Amino acid sequence: MKVAIILFNLGGPDSPEAVQPFLRNLFSDPAILRLPALLRGPLASFIARRRTPKAQGIYARIGGSSPILGQTEAQARALEEALGPDHEWRGYVCMRYWHPMTDAVVRSVKRFAPDRIVLLPLYPQFSTTTTDSSVKAWREAAAKAKLVVSTQTVCCYPDEDGFIAASTELLQQGLREAGTLATRVLFSAHGLPERVIKAGDPYQSQVERTAQAIADRIGGLDWSVCYQSRVGPLKWIGPSTDAEIARAGADGKAVVLYPLSFVSEHSETLVELDIEYRHLAEKNGVSTYVRVPTVGTHPSFIAGLADRVRAALAEPTGTVCHGAKSMPCSRAHLGCPLIAAGKAA
Repeated sequence: MKVAIILFNLGGPDSPEAVQPFLRNLFSDPAILRLPALLRGPLASFIARRRTPKAQGIYARIGGSSPILGQTEAQARALEEALGPDHEWRGYVCMRYWHPMTDAVVRSVKRFAPDRIVLLPLYPQFSTTTTDSSVKAWREAAAKAKLVVSTQTVCCYPDEDGFIAASTELLQQGLREAGTLATRVLFSAHGLPERVIKAGDPYQSQVERTAQAIADRIGGLDWSVCYQSRVGPLKWIGPSTDAEIARAGADGKAVVLYPLSFVSEHSETLVELDIEYRHLAEKNGVSTYVRVPTVGTHPSFIAGLADRVRAALAEPTGTVCHGAKSMPCSRAHLGCPLIAAGKAA
């Protein structure tokens, strides 16, 4: 059997010239800028133009482009290997806002002519702004291209064993590097506007679920969840990562920071966390600042993804919730496709 696995990720500009169109694509997404299309398009172009110089400066600090494509390709190849020889597995990287983008990937998959397709978001925690946006874009492009193949979706895996095992091992290494008992672990995740969460997006509760699973596996941690990358005038969920770093400094704590919502390195880890927040930690008297790497191609993480792919193939329904010890969403989380469809137990 031929199986196409579509690994969804955000994408990132591959040159300084790509920064503005990347940002325009980002803010043109109705899941990101929740306005009518007639307003969203012009406003997306305006925001992209305004933010391009600053964003180009950020990417210049890491060589002028995002490393996310190469890292996601490595994850796809590692996943193919982990799945073994029983089927013809082919992993496709599908980026939301920069190449390879959905329409082109759909065409490539159609040429492959798979018997089954598994949609696999590289977002462990579900959000309407990430997983849902990517899945909707895929469905629209597949329908347009007349790609009619049995398709399963891995919805989320906030406390999947392999993901948690990899996260735990990496965090323990960071704790050993810090080398002090007076350490606070900060689980940093990408933030969202508060109104998105209030509308029923389950992302924040799933981030907290991931953090709890890691903390429970290690035990005895002084830890908190915080949120980074705030932009714009809206109120965002908190506490913010910069505020938690300042609090750790005031409490005389070393900081070990783990970006638990990211599975690959990019500007928000390599610049925001490694450079800007390290400087902030020093400014606030944090004696030791250790940033734990993302799971990347950690064998436990890849093995967990392979388990999710096989489990998805075994499911009779189109969208499945995998890797959680129990249903990770409540009935208030109307952004969850299973809750919205009334399929959750």
